[in-house]
Amino acid sequence: MMPTACQLYEATEATWPAASYTQQGPWLLRQGQGGGQRVSAATATGPVTQADIDMAETQMQAMGQARLFQIRHDQAELDAMLAARGYLVVDPVNLYAAPVAAIATERPPRVCTFCIWEPLAIQLDIWAEGGILAPRVAVMHRAKGPKTSLLARFNDHPGGSGFVAMHQGIAMVHALHILPHQRRQGLGRYFMREAAFWAQDQGASHLALAVTQGNMGGNALYSSIGMQVVGQYHYRKHKEDLA
Repeated sequence: MMPTACQLYEATEATWPAASYTQQGPWLLRQGQGGGQRVSAATATGPVTQADIDMAETQMQAMGQARLFQIRHDQAELDAMLAARGYLVVDPVNLYAAPVAAIATERPPRVCTFCIWEPLAIQLDIWAEGGILAPRVAVMHRAKGPKTSLLARFNDHPGGSGFVAMHQGIAMVHALHILPHQRRQGLGRYFMREAAFWAQDQGASHLALAVTQGNMGGNALYSSIGMQVVGQYHYRKHKEDLA
């Protein structure tokens, strides 16, 4: 049985954690310390009033963060409330999953992909080229469960880097970046197979990830290897906070 959207929310939270959390009223507030939207957005854990939104805005601004909310599949009322207050949709996301056994069918070519923890300096350079800087690498170090980084080489040169961590039988892939000159050579598929074999060794049942709907290449890749969209979410960010 495929994991539910709620199970993927939980796995994403555990494998890509915020620096700190505060439960205040109906909100789970996150302090991201520059680690990106996923670790900085507030999420509702119950019914929300306009006064609750005021409170969340105040708290996020007090932390030095943008007014940013993650809206999940069953939160249409909150979505409409935020839209009426001048919040714009940012980065709609697809949540993909597949049984590990469906992806771990053929190992990548020898000396092409590797599982390494802790990440090597060359991987930090690769991530930096893709905008995955030190605050996001810090997120990886905060993940508590089984985890590894992924390194790819192609034509005797570095090809890309990624991260995968596991929570309750779900292995989540994050921060996958392939260098521009190494793309269109199958490294994305090799990365996912390497992640799947690692997940299989850890006893995971499913491989999953989150990708923005605007990432056409990523969505095409994950669909082509048999992964299915099992959930979605998006962000609402106040128009005054848009960079």
